[in-house]
Amino acid sequence: MTRWKDVMTLCAGLSMAGAAGASESAGVLPDRDAAAVARGERIYAATCASCHGAVLQGQPDWQTRDAEGYLPAPPHDETGHTWHHPDALLLEIVRRGTAAVVGQGYQSRMPGYAGTLTEAEMREVLGYIKSTWPERVIAIHTKINAQPGG
Repeated sequence: MTRWKDVMTLCAGLSMAGAAGASESAGVLPDRDAAAVARGERIYAATCASCHGAVLQGQPDWQTRDAEGYLPAPPHDETGHTWHHPDALLLEIVRRGTAAVVGQGYQSRMPGYAGTLTEAEMREVLGYIKSTWPERVIAIHTKINAQPGG
């Protein structure tokens, strides 16, 4: 039960952070642009796969805190919760890191990549991730983006 409480707390914190507004409008991720998706896949492999997995599978038991109190890296495929968040919030997490976005002393190993990746590269990585989701998940994610604060 504790692991679900942790995940729900994280999701609620991220949702509040998203409602407060990202630093800029996210627009649409380039998940239908083959060249951008290919660049995003290469960047993901070099930057993200060591934690989130080569095939977006995340770390084992990602919903349960480890001995140090951190949640393991979640999957970015359809089995995870990445697609539950609007583009603007996803970009803000990549830009600033989860702990900075959630605030309130939340601990996370997810760093921010501002200064390491360009905005375009961050969008391409997220576009690559989104391009792997089934159409039904993309349709739901599109509706999430259309909601106020999305």
